[in-house]
Amino acid sequence: MAHPKSRVSKQRKRKRRTHLAAAMPQITICKTTGEAHPMHRAYWHEGAMYYRGQVVIPAEEILEG
Repeated sequence: MAHPKSRVSKQRKRKRRTHLAAAMPQITICKTTGEAHPMHRAYWHEGAMYYRGQVVIPAEEILEG
């Protein structure tokens, strides 16, 4: 069985784990819609999908008939 040759100190263990922290998502406000969304991601607003301030998928209009 594998086992450490010597004890790993608390300090060394914690130094190694400093990179495991979860990063905060970067949120930005769209200049076109004013909607808060993650950076570099498309998002839905009022039935339409936006990316970089432009409509990618237009909203479906409800036809009354």
